[in-house]
Amino acid sequence: MTLGDTIRLTRQKAFYTQEDFAKKLNVALSTVNRWELDKVHPNMKAMKLIKEFCEENGLSYEPIEKEWLKSGLESKKRTQR
Repeated sequence: MTLGDTIRLTRQKAFYTQEDFAKKLNVALSTVNRWELDKVHPNMKAMKLIKEFCEENGLSYEPIEKEWLKSGLESKKRTQR
Protein backbone atom coordinates (compact mmCIF):
# COMPACT_ATOMS: atom_id res chain seq x y z
CA MET A 1 0.00 0.00 0.00
CA THR A 2 1.30 3.47 -0.86
CA LEU A 3 1.31 6.62 1.23
CA GLY A 4 -1.49 8.01 -0.92
CA ASP A 5 -3.61 4.92 -0.37
CA THR A 6 -3.02 5.13 3.37
CA ILE A 7 -4.01 8.80 3.52
CA ARG A 8 -7.14 8.12 1.44
CA LEU A 9 -8.23 5.20 3.63
CA THR A 10 -7.66 7.21 6.80
CA ARG A 11 -9.70 10.12 5.42
CA GLN A 12 -12.50 7.77 4.38
CA LYS A 13 -12.58 6.06 7.78
CA ALA A 14 -13.41 9.47 9.27
CA PHE A 15 -16.12 9.94 6.61
CA TYR A 16 -14.46 13.06 5.21
CA THR A 17 -14.55 14.10 1.58
CA GLN A 18 -11.32 15.32 0.03
CA GLU A 19 -12.73 18.84 0.24
CA ASP A 20 -13.61 18.55 3.94
CA PHE A 21 -10.23 16.97 4.72
CA ALA A 22 -8.45 19.79 2.88
CA LYS A 23 -10.38 22.41 4.83
CA LYS A 24 -9.63 20.64 8.12
CA LEU A 25 -5.90 20.66 7.34
CA ASN A 26 -5.99 24.15 5.82
CA VAL A 27 -4.57 22.97 2.49
CA ALA A 28 -5.93 23.14 -1.05
CA LEU A 29 -8.22 20.40 -2.33
CA SER A 30 -5.72 19.80 -5.14
CA THR A 31 -3.03 19.16 -2.52
CA VAL A 32 -5.03 16.35 -0.93
CA ASN A 33 -5.75 14.95 -4.38
CA ARG A 34 -2.04 14.93 -5.29
CA TRP A 35 -1.19 13.23 -1.98
CA GLU A 36 -3.73 10.49 -2.58
CA LEU A 37 -2.52 9.97 -6.14
CA ASP A 38 1.10 9.77 -4.89
CA LYS A 39 2.14 12.70 -7.07
CA VAL A 40 3.59 14.55 -4.08
CA HIS A 41 4.05 13.74 -0.40
CA PRO A 42 3.00 15.84 2.59
CA ASN A 43 5.71 17.99 4.16
CA MET A 44 6.50 17.91 7.88
CA LYS A 45 3.94 20.62 8.71
CA ALA A 46 1.20 18.71 6.88
CA MET A 47 2.22 15.47 8.60
CA LYS A 48 1.75 17.13 11.99
CA LEU A 49 -1.74 18.25 10.92
CA ILE A 50 -2.56 14.76 9.67
CA LYS A 51 -1.41 13.35 13.01
CA GLU A 52 -3.72 15.77 14.84
CA PHE A 53 -6.57 14.76 12.50
CA CYS A 54 -5.97 11.10 13.31
CA GLU A 55 -5.89 11.76 17.05
CA GLU A 56 -9.09 13.83 16.92
CA ASN A 57 -10.88 11.08 15.01
CA GLY A 58 -9.55 8.09 16.95
CA LEU A 59 -7.57 6.77 13.98
CA SER A 60 -4.11 5.27 13.89
CA TYR A 61 -1.41 7.61 12.59
CA GLU A 62 1.28 4.92 12.58
CA PRO A 63 0.51 3.48 9.08
CA ILE A 64 0.72 6.95 7.54
CA GLU A 65 3.96 7.76 9.33
CA LYS A 66 5.44 4.40 8.30
CA GLU A 67 4.61 4.94 4.61
CA TRP A 68 5.83 8.57 4.74
CA LEU A 69 9.18 7.52 6.18
CA LYS A 70 9.47 4.69 3.66
CA SER A 71 8.69 7.03 0.76
CA GLY A 72 11.34 9.46 1.99
CA LEU A 73 13.97 6.74 2.01
CA GLU A 74 12.99 5.65 -1.50
CA SER A 75 13.28 9.24 -2.73
CA LYS A 76 16.76 9.54 -1.25
CA LYS A 77 17.85 6.31 -2.94
CA ARG A 78 16.63 7.58 -6.32
CA THR A 79 18.46 10.91 -5.99
CA GLN A 80 21.71 9.24 -4.92
CA ARG A 81 21.94 7.18 -8.11
